[in-house]
Amino acid sequence: MAEVMSMEDIRAEAARLNIDLSGVDWNSIRLPPGEDCGIKSDDDDLYEEDALEFDAGFGSIIVVDNLPVVPKEKFDKLEGVVRKIYSQIGVIKENGLWMPVEEDTGKTLGYCFIEYNTPQEAELAKEKTNGYKLDRSHIFVVNMFDEIDRFARVPDEWAPPEIRPYTPGENLQRWLTDEKGRDQFVIRAGSDTEVLWNDARQVKADPVYKRPFWTESFVQWSPLGTYLATVHRQGAAVWGGASTFNRLMRYAHPQVKLFDFSPGEKYLVTYSSHEPSNPRDTHRVVLNIFDVRTGKIMRDFKGTADEFAIGGTGGFTGFSWPVFKWGGGKEDKYFARMGKNMISVYETETFGLIDKKSIKVENVMDFSWSPTDPIFALFVPELGGGNQPARVSLFQIPGKEELRQKNLFSVSDCKMYWQSNGEYLAVKVDRYTKTKKSTYTGFELFRIKERDIPIEVFELDNKNDKVISFAWEPKGHRFAVIHGDNPRPDVSFYSVKGGKVLKLTTLKQKQANALFWSPSGRFIILAGLKGFNGQLEFYNVDELETMATAEHFMATDIEWDPTGRYVATSVTSVHEMENGFNIWSFNGKLLYRIMKDHFFQFLWRPRPSSFLSPEKEEEIFKNLKKYSKKYDIQDQDISVLLSEQDREKRKQLKDDWERWVSDWKRYHEQEKMERQKLRDGEASDVEEEYEAKEIEVEELLDVTEEVIQDT
Repeated sequence: MAEVMSMEDIRAEAARLNIDLSGVDWNSIRLPPGEDCGIKSDDDDLYEEDALEFDAGFGSIIVVDNLPVVPKEKFDKLEGVVRKIYSQIGVIKENGLWMPVEEDTGKTLGYCFIEYNTPQEAELAKEKTNGYKLDRSHIFVVNMFDEIDRFARVPDEWAPPEIRPYTPGENLQRWLTDEKGRDQFVIRAGSDTEVLWNDARQVKADPVYKRPFWTESFVQWSPLGTYLATVHRQGAAVWGGASTFNRLMRYAHPQVKLFDFSPGEKYLVTYSSHEPSNPRDTHRVVLNIFDVRTGKIMRDFKGTADEFAIGGTGGFTGFSWPVFKWGGGKEDKYFARMGKNMISVYETETFGLIDKKSIKVENVMDFSWSPTDPIFALFVPELGGGNQPARVSLFQIPGKEELRQKNLFSVSDCKMYWQSNGEYLAVKVDRYTKTKKSTYTGFELFRIKERDIPIEVFELDNKNDKVISFAWEPKGHRFAVIHGDNPRPDVSFYSVKGGKVLKLTTLKQKQANALFWSPSGRFIILAGLKGFNGQLEFYNVDELETMATAEHFMATDIEWDPTGRYVATSVTSVHEMENGFNIWSFNGKLLYRIMKDHFFQFLWRPRPSSFLSPEKEEEIFKNLKKYSKKYDIQDQDISVLLSEQDREKRKQLKDDWERWVSDWKRYHEQEKMERQKLRDGEASDVEEEYEAKEIEVEELLDVTEEVIQDT
């Protein structure tokens, strides 16, 4: 086996050889056959199962059946027709079209083999031409060559499948029953991925599971915290548990780059982009939608990158992830994507378009689902130089009924913000002034749950202020806005409860450019990231007072834990220094800090919604003192334990100090004779033999000459 080098050794060797590792394409590196450098890949066993075979050499070949049977004289004409059809889809290799004939008569056999440059082109050719009608009698039947080979290996006689004994797995929700009520988080640093408990009462992170090379790019929790997803060359995988993190399912998708869960964790969307064989063509995009539990592909989407770009005025404006946005809350009933002049809404019962057609919306620029209901809002910009106003519309699915529409004039830009309960929609509208030389900002507030969806127009005290950040309070009726053009902008808080917008307060000149509400509301962090170097202000919106101010120098990310008790701030590898994370209490007390070189990711494990009814939660809140006695005792025990640990630390420090003093005295005594020798026999260690003398020194500080005139 080859010698194993750590990433630190690789970086050091690269620096010695003056090699820039940022320019290295790691995906292009291929190990010698049979060599794994001592690291077992999670993808190895993909090749051991027939259901997930990726046979090298035949993935680019398709078999086209049900061709006309023609004599030798018409062979060239038929071959030309077939080549014309299939060369429009991709580049056929030289001598890549083979049409077998009978040896005696020269007649074709009614099928042919076509080899493309890439497997993606072959798959697209199958998708586009399977069922292609050449004429009434000849409808193409197209299969991948690999499929034909696999069908040929099916035994002639049926044999019952082997029944494997059932072994119960770990309860995937067991981590929620932690006796200490702790939360988990995952971090990536260097080549390691690690899951830990946040043991804030012990002021430390308690390790749960650690694995090197667990993923090739990033990890992601599912929305309810059941699964941890990882990326591999042959596809994605999900893992689960409280401590063991066994692999639960794999999803075969070669060269997968991105993935996204549906809100209810039922489906996983994977994405890959492939370079075309012809440089003039655009990238090919493959999107698969998997059933998370079974691993079955429910629907796939393939096409050019342009087909999956964002629709915009006058054409396409680029690619945005996720391509599909999920609607209808955690039931995972609907998903949609935006195209040119349309929004395509699919339902998950058949994974087809609702009513088999898209919603036509001319020049639609953006759309956004309600977090809880099958309602989406869309934005259409102005057209015809302002003759046709911009508009925001609300549509309900599956009926495609337009619930509400608001026309907007002189619009420069528009952004939509849903409140987490779907009760409100805030539309931030940037409008041109009459001179068209500048813009100002206003808000349109939609009250979704009220009759006829009333809309309230709202502006800042100074409507010319630039809006830097906007955020709704989770599950609440308040929102916060950072606004102003000064280096230190203002932060204002508003309430929409009671049918009117009421300003609560404005905090002047804050070092903040981002807002982070606690998941339970009430508390918010006013954060100064990037240019503000990690300034943090922990603010209580109920009391309208600052609880604490702090700094995490160069912080790049801030994330509340799902309960709203703790906050993590981190510095990722975008900075070369100070990599690691801090854990804070909700009121701004720094609990502990962990430094990690080459730190990439910090993610709290999400929690599902509470299973308790609102009435039960209210009862617990009223009797909180009774329930908290148990935890008060635990806190007291932990406090005693920590005090004992502190005493042990202090005792250890005292012992170390006394040991150092004892050693110093011994060395001092050993050197006594040498010191006396250097001082001609004077015993210089006796302090009383020194005589202190005071010497006065006069110093002239300044001389000033002044001429006094006689009067």
